[in-house]
Amino acid sequence: MVVSEQFKNPIGFYDATPSFSWKLPQHKNIKKQTAYSIVVASKPELLPNNADLWKSGKVESEQTLFVKYEGKKLSSRQKVYWQLKFWDQDKKASTWSEVANFELGLLNNSNWKAKWISLPKVDKEKSPKTNKRTYKVQYFRKDFILKSKIKSARLYVTAKGLFEAEINGKKVGDDVMAPGWTPYNKRIETLTYNVTDHLKDGTNAIGISLAEGWYAGRLMLRGYPKVSPKVMCQLEVKYTNGDVHTFITDESWKATQDGPIVYAGIYDGEQYDARKEQKAWSSKSFDATSWQKVVTEDIDAQISLIPKRHNTVKSVQELVPVAITEIDKGVVIFDMGQNMVGVPRIKLPMNKDGILKIRFAEMLQQDGRMYTKNYRGAVSTDYYIAKEDGQIEYQPTFTFHGFRYVELSGFDTDATPEKSWVTGIVQHSDYDLNVDFTSSHKKLNQLQSNIIWGLRGNTLDIPTDCPQRDERAGWTGDAQVIAPTSFFLGDVHSFWMSWLQSVRDDQDEDGAVPVMVPSLGGRLRAGAGWSDAITIIPWETYLRTGDIGVLEENYTSMKKWVGFYQSNAKDHMVKMFTHGDWLQPYSTHTKDERFGITSNKLIVTAHYAHSVNLTSQAARLLGFESEAKEYELLYQEICDVFQERFFDSEGRVIEGPETQTAYLLALAFDMLDEELAKKAVPHLLEQIKLTENHLRTGFLGTPLLPLVLDKIGKTDLMYEILFKETYPSWFYSINQGATTMWERWNSYTHKDGFNKGGMNSFNHYAYGAIGRWMYERIAGVKPLIAGYKEIEIAPIPGGPLTSAAATYNSPYGKVSSSWRIVEKQFNLDIIVPPNTTAQVSVPGNIQEGIKVNGEELEKNSDVKLISKTKNAFIFKVNPGSYSFETNY
Repeated sequence: MVVSEQFKNPIGFYDATPSFSWKLPQHKNIKKQTAYSIVVASKPELLPNNADLWKSGKVESEQTLFVKYEGKKLSSRQKVYWQLKFWDQDKKASTWSEVANFELGLLNNSNWKAKWISLPKVDKEKSPKTNKRTYKVQYFRKDFILKSKIKSARLYVTAKGLFEAEINGKKVGDDVMAPGWTPYNKRIETLTYNVTDHLKDGTNAIGISLAEGWYAGRLMLRGYPKVSPKVMCQLEVKYTNGDVHTFITDESWKATQDGPIVYAGIYDGEQYDARKEQKAWSSKSFDATSWQKVVTEDIDAQISLIPKRHNTVKSVQELVPVAITEIDKGVVIFDMGQNMVGVPRIKLPMNKDGILKIRFAEMLQQDGRMYTKNYRGAVSTDYYIAKEDGQIEYQPTFTFHGFRYVELSGFDTDATPEKSWVTGIVQHSDYDLNVDFTSSHKKLNQLQSNIIWGLRGNTLDIPTDCPQRDERAGWTGDAQVIAPTSFFLGDVHSFWMSWLQSVRDDQDEDGAVPVMVPSLGGRLRAGAGWSDAITIIPWETYLRTGDIGVLEENYTSMKKWVGFYQSNAKDHMVKMFTHGDWLQPYSTHTKDERFGITSNKLIVTAHYAHSVNLTSQAARLLGFESEAKEYELLYQEICDVFQERFFDSEGRVIEGPETQTAYLLALAFDMLDEELAKKAVPHLLEQIKLTENHLRTGFLGTPLLPLVLDKIGKTDLMYEILFKETYPSWFYSINQGATTMWERWNSYTHKDGFNKGGMNSFNHYAYGAIGRWMYERIAGVKPLIAGYKEIEIAPIPGGPLTSAAATYNSPYGKVSSSWRIVEKQFNLDIIVPPNTTAQVSVPGNIQEGIKVNGEELEKNSDVKLISKTKNAFIFKVNPGSYSFETNY
């Protein structure tokens, strides 16, 4: 039982008009829902019979997703309780569910009494390695007195920067890099914590540390902005007598920059000086007479303070080193065995005043030393200064790194290095993994692992291109490319909904969408294939989740983006920048090898049409039929121009060089009429043949390649391309030791070393888009109706595979497809969740029989044969578990 975008019992929730979703029990007796009833109350004891906020009554409906709340108006701070019952296919009622709840945060600026605080002058500290100056971390504190017995307490807090709060010496929450990264000139997210157990009778103390973060730190393109970090919090204590006591950040707080975290930057790392530790600084016994008074700043009414609408970043996993190497005397490299994103936890012996230097790298040079050239201007180095002899423990607080290798120097050299000295703390936005995929092929399984780690490494609060160099930005093109695959990999619904709000925040009045969100400025106001994220990701989110709310929220922005195309078009040809088919292998671009050679005009026109088409489909779903028809007509007009301008009568590309991507765009986006599309197919296949059946696609073409080859019945060719071992291919990087997705197909080779190009990230999720095809075609699971209300299970074996399996946690429950080929017999085991149906395609010899659960087909009433193709049986299947057996 969840609310809105799959939140389970959230605190500090953002949505005062929530929706409710639930999954039916997944066992053989429950096939579908015929009715439901929801009750909502202000107190749990009022449920189910005396619900005072909303009673839906018995609603005859199969709907289990996104049932909109229609009760009394909800307000900030309100805690709401709800229960559900449903009726199954036999009209039998369930018992009432367990009570679920959600608690709203502070929904409006007017709910805040607090003020922003900071030191009068916030100093900067120079990094030991460069002349770059990073804001020193500020520490704030205040004592306060509780005058009665406590019933409950909530801390509402946010920052222009990054914060960590403590009450009475105890850390508040387990969030990392909070509150996160948004377009700060439009929206700053707030967090809510239940701190009831942190408080004591009488005098208490609260402390907050504050770093520059994304708000005030050095970032790509913009450098350092002319702002300084600030923090704001509001502690509301409810006493048992009903009184409420509110403590806020104001002029009474005191602060210092003379604390142990000297500085911390996104790119450059953190310095911690244990000699500056101020014991019990967030406890009531602390003497703060040497601390300074703070200055305050009122809340800006133009900047919305709203509760965070997706899960915070957390430490989600720990890795231990697989090897250690002493590269020089007193210099040791720890291999974590996996390229990861997060921070290390260090436990080792040091001498007093010793400076521990902690460096990071994704790869090693051929001489075994750290390779950091690809970090470019990111110093990415942490320092720890010991206050005394002995064992230290340190974990950075206000930075993160992308790394596989950790180099330590400055420790007590009398000690023998041990693996226990370093633990890798994996960090990313907190979402559950959704899919389990495995196959009979070791390298395909490694590819699946690389795709997952690529996503995890680039979903640290926002979708980023890379997590290690002086970039780590929300590139919209990379985001739209990985989005479909991401929904299989993790429960990322709220993650994308939140980021799409940032896209809308950063969209210009004329409809332009930045190529990076949050925007970092610069001249790139918009770019085809990148800015189309505002149409592509809402549509993919709807398709994967069934949440029409994503289209409702983004439809106006989708229209504005199409309008921006129109305003820059003449006869449907648009003059617009594009990064093109970025990092196409073997590019012969005359100015910059990073740009592909596919015609930019073709790429822009194709994406213009695609965005128009998606906007038309969204309009129709939302009931805007006249607008849907207008966009449909516009789409067809663009297609006509596209076909005339870029293709000859034989289906051959005539604008720019013939490339795989040029044909893929035309066929994937249905830009050609039926006759010309058929003529274009041989030309695409010829382009692939010319490369000995290798891909020649970059960021834009690669996700389309498997979809188009499926579409034209060339799944066998896609298998051949996927299982290629030579450059360029997915397995090529695996053969070079990849544990994540790489930015280039040849970022590194054992033979030639590191790619000489300027873009050389070893954690870049774009090419992980192949994951979609692995789950939809190899395992065979995809939605036929949005949200998986109707499911296709249609695996097609190929290549060297003898088995493959995927289990996916869909909005309706577990979907599973597991196939194997044993002595020319094809076996397919599937699970179809309740309240859905599935169309199942079982490949085999249709001239022979097929068994279901070991029996003849006719004996299973839940499986109905609806057709046969040349080499497969097609069934309509009701919820349940089934095994199919046929000769192959």
